[in-house]
Amino acid sequence: MIAMLQWTTFAVCALAAVARIPSAVRGENRSIFGIFVLATVAILLSIDAVYTVIDSWLGSENYTNLLLRFLIYGAVLLSGYRIAKAFDSGTSIRRIAGPVGIGVLSLICIATVALFLLADTAGTVTGLTTLPARSPENAALIESYAAVGRLYPSYVAVCILPATYRAIGQRLPKAIRTGAALLTVAFASMAVATLFPLIPSDLGYVESIINYTAVLCLTSGLAFVWVSSLMASRALRRHRALGLAALPR
Repeated sequence: MIAMLQWTTFAVCALAAVARIPSAVRGENRSIFGIFVLATVAILLSIDAVYTVIDSWLGSENYTNLLLRFLIYGAVLLSGYRIAKAFDSGTSIRRIAGPVGIGVLSLICIATVALFLLADTAGTVTGLTTLPARSPENAALIESYAAVGRLYPSYVAVCILPATYRAIGQRLPKAIRTGAALLTVAFASMAVATLFPLIPSDLGYVESIINYTAVLCLTSGLAFVWVSSLMASRALRRHRALGLAALPR
């Protein structure tokens, strides 16, 4: 089931990225295209068969996991900022892209790298936290590394959730309200990820379901907002064309 969820999520992200190529070539909202590309690569690297091959090229020290963390940070930063702008939430923009937000991201990036380098990560294992426990200290370092990796998505989620939740009940086009609902589910899932240590080990698959639900809802929500903006732009162009046609000659 998890493999099917992984490949489904990858396919959705990849299709969304491909659909955005023409707009990106024209220079329109390239950051949205960047979000889809980052999400696509991140999902691909989380699939066991791909992860194993890539990590073997990098020395079988799980550097692929470190790369995956930074891809996620980039995708979350871009999506949080773009969604905050789309819903005109100045508070969310400041908390994500202002001095505090950049400071939080910088500290988390430093902690991520430091904990990874301090831990013994030899031996390719997708997810890293399932590495054999070589010592209590090493197990604690890897758990801390995983916990820090969940902090930034959770931080951005908390910053953006009020804006997406409010948009659901506003008088907006249905596609935008649908997108807002999906984005709310996505960011709520990211926020819930901080509670993963409380999930029993025999229910580890629940973490994967929450993670991939977040990515699917994020991608789908962005797609709904994008489609709505395209429809609005076309309607505006038609309105202007009709207005010009009505002018006396």
